[in-house]
Parts: sequence; structure tokens; C-alpha cells
Amino acid sequence: MDKATPVIGKDVIESLTLGMYEDSRFIYREYIQNSADQIDKAVEQGLMDKSEEEIHITIDDVNRRIEIYDNATGIAEKNVIPILQNIAKSTKERGKDKGFRGIGRLGGLGYCEKLIFETSFKEETTKSIMTWDAHLLKEIINDRHSKEDAGEVIQKVTKLEKEKEGSDKHYFRVILEGVTNDMLLDKKSVEDYLKMVAPIGYPTGFIFRQKIYEFIRENNLDLDEYKIYLNRDLLHKGYTTTIYKGRNGNKERVDDIFELSFFKCEEKNELLYWGWYGISNYVGVIDDDANLAAGLRLRKNNIQIGDNTTLSKLHREAKRGNFYFLGEIFAIHPNLLPNSRRDYFGENTTCHKFEQHLSDFFSKELYRLYQDASTMRSANRDVQALVDFEKTVTEKEEQGFNNKEDRQKIYGEFEAKKKKAEEAKKKLERIKLKTIQADTPAAKIFERVVTTENVNPEQISVEPKKEKGNFVTDKYTWLPKSERKMLSRIFTVIDNVLSKELAKNLIDKIDEDLRK
Repeated sequence: MDKATPVIGKDVIESLTLGMYEDSRFIYREYIQNSADQIDKAVEQGLMDKSEEEIHITIDDVNRRIEIYDNATGIAEKNVIPILQNIAKSTKERGKDKGFRGIGRLGGLGYCEKLIFETSFKEETTKSIMTWDAHLLKEIINDRHSKEDAGEVIQKVTKLEKEKEGSDKHYFRVILEGVTNDMLLDKKSVEDYLKMVAPIGYPTGFIFRQKIYEFIRENNLDLDEYKIYLNRDLLHKGYTTTIYKGRNGNKERVDDIFELSFFKCEEKNELLYWGWYGISNYVGVIDDDANLAAGLRLRKNNIQIGDNTTLSKLHREAKRGNFYFLGEIFAIHPNLLPNSRRDYFGENTTCHKFEQHLSDFFSKELYRLYQDASTMRSANRDVQALVDFEKTVTEKEEQGFNNKEDRQKIYGEFEAKKKKAEEAKKKLERIKLKTIQADTPAAKIFERVVTTENVNPEQISVEPKKEKGNFVTDKYTWLPKSERKMLSRIFTVIDNVLSKELAKNLIDKIDEDLRK
């Protein structure tokens, strides 16, 4: 039986290049990823020192033009057509290179009129220029009467030109002309994206950056970092020690990262992952609109996988659990391979082990940590409330109560607060026993949060100075009993309606007027 020759239709080009990703900014990640791989090769080949690498992104929103340039190996003239005119035919090595499917380079086709590749290879005197006519490509794909296969379409929409170039030059440049997507031209949006996605270093203002590098050195780890510039500004990751809530000019500081905690996990003597997270008072879920770095991020080769919700499914409280923290988890095992969309890993046994270990870590350490932090804060407030209310009772004793009901209410409220404080103290003691080891994150939070450790609620008590009387109206001896009774009712209403300070001020004014 004769075998038919397979035909790959033109629509596969759209699926692999125009319809692969939801966020258009992914093209920056893909081009940076390719540049980083070539920089690694250039360093390995002795073409340059690692410190000499440069990746430049230039956004020209006026002329709707984007350029991504690197000074790595470039592509040899003989390899330009095989590499730049083919789709999904990569020469990269799985498990080693950051990219390996050969489709990311053409991602820009969906967002411009022309996609241009310019490249030169050391010791060659030619610059190769491969142009993809993205506008024509879309017309052909959308023409349902046109029946060309994928190869024929590529022949129609690509053009190769050559120009003279210095033999010492080696580079690769991507140019998007006639950019059709406004988000790609929004410098602030692109900068925020790259600060969390790109393989760049930590900012000098992030005071824990050296601790991360020390952990890396002590554990013989590697962290891929590259000098990436956006319109000439060197980029750094978006980590800070301050946690905010609110929007734009109304942002309010609500918490701080005061320490980092590090962790790593091995499976059969092979490192699966390592990571760090910030230790704070965990006052609540971190607002991802107010904090660029909110959430635990998954990375491979120091490039973010997915977004800040990717690891949520492994937490006991899903997204809520992930957003109590900021930090990074670096997948190391070579079998943890990003899928074609780079929003997670391809499914395999190693990936399942990765999820099991990480889910266990999230449940046993992180969930308990922010739950204990919440208990600490709440219990500490209850003990402090008793201390503060004792002063209120003492003041009332000195000033006098409004009436019998007022006195009874105050003493009853004191007893309720005392009982609550005693229960809270027991909770704090149980947590302290669990966190007695000084270096645990919970112990460090306890030290910062619990300000009432030396308070013993059982020893706090108040006794009425007088069994009878001791009312604020007793001093108005010149008033008839009926008027003093009415005045007592007025004072009670004032106390119930107004704040403590306003109530005191108003009663003082009334007292002053009555004494005239």
C-alpha cells in the first residue's frame, strides 16, 4: 500500500507563532532567552568573558519599533537559512539550554508588520538580514481560499539579504517594525514584566541580596544572571523589603521583610530545587497590585515559569497561601523541562516528585508559619488589651462612675478581657514551645510581634475602692438628687456615643460650666 506524503498546512504557523501565548510581552522573554543561550556559548568558546555580555532592548514608541540586541556568537552565514527560516527545528540541547524548541524567535510575527533578524559571525565579513513579512503572512493565513502548505508560505514571506560587515563583529539583532500591540511599546509595563521574568540580578537596594549570593556559594549552586538594558537602563529584579497596600499615590506601608529563609530539596541525591522566601509579620495576603514582587515565583535557569499564581495550586489555601509570601523557587533538575508555553513543566515523574515535595513544604512549613504569625498577633493584642483596660478602670476609679450600671459594666468588661487574655497567654506559650529553636522563622516573628511576653494576666486585677458610691456626680452636692441622676444619664450617653477623648473633653466642659 502506497503511503501518502504528509502535508503540513499553513495554519500550523499561526498556532506555533501567532497563537501560542496570552501575554504579548512573552516575546521579550523569548528573545532574551535566546540571547542568554548564545552568550553562554560565546563564553564557553572563549569569544568573550561573562562580564562583557550585553543584551539591549530598545523601545521606540513614536516610530512603533522594537529592537533586541546581543553581542554573543551571532549566526554563521551558512546557518542563517537553516536556523532563521525554519520553525520548531532547534539545534539546542534539552535540559541544558534555556530554549530548545525553535519557535520562540518567531513569536514577534503576531505583533508587527515586519520581523527582521540581523546577524554577524566573528571572522566573517558579511552581515545576514532575514526579513519576515508578518503583514503578508497574516493575509495568507486568513485567506481561506489559499491552500499553500507551511513551507510554501514561509518561502513567500521571507527574504534574505547580505551586507558587508567587519570581521571582528559578532552579534544578533531582532527588529520589530510597525509594532501593532500597544502593550509591547509601554515601557513601564515591559519594565515591570522583565523585572520579574528576566534572568537579571537583584537590586543593590534589596538588603538581602548578599545573603542569597552567600547561600548560592555555600551550596555550590549557579545562578544565571545577565546584564539586560531597557532603553539604556540596567534592569534588576523587582524585590524590595517593604510591603504595601493601596493604589498609585495612595500606597500605604503595611509590613516589612526583615529576614530571608532558605530551603532546598533533593530526590535520590539529585537536587530538585532550591529557593528563598521573605520573613515578615504576615499581616495578611500581599496585594499584587501594590507590590510588583508579590507571590512565590517559579524559575528555571533564572527565567520565570508562568506567573505569580503558577504555584498556587500546591498550597493548602491556593492563591491566598501563595500571596502571603514573596520569594523564588529555582527548579534545578534537568528533567524539569518548561512546556512550550513556559507556563509550567512538561508532565513526567520528576515533575510529580517536584510537586509532592513542594506541596508538603508549603503545608508543613509555610501554612503553619503564617497561621502561627496570625495567632501571635491576635493573642498579643488580647493581652495588651487587658493591660490597657486596667488603666481605663483605674481612671474610672479616680474620676468616678456615671452610675451603678456603668460601674457594673466596666468591671464586667474587665473580667471578660482578663479571661480572654489568659487564654491568649496560653496560646503564646504553646507557640513559644514549638518555636524554641532560635533560628526558626516563627521564633524570629515571635520576637518581633510578641511585646507582652513578660505580662501575666493572672496577676492583673482590680478591686473597687468603694463598695458603694464613687460616682462622678457625687461632687455636685449643690444639685438636687433628681438633677444629679439626670446628669448621670447624660454622662452615660456621652460615654457610649463619643470616643474616649471626645467624651472626656465634653464632660470636662460640662463640669466647668456647672462650677461657675
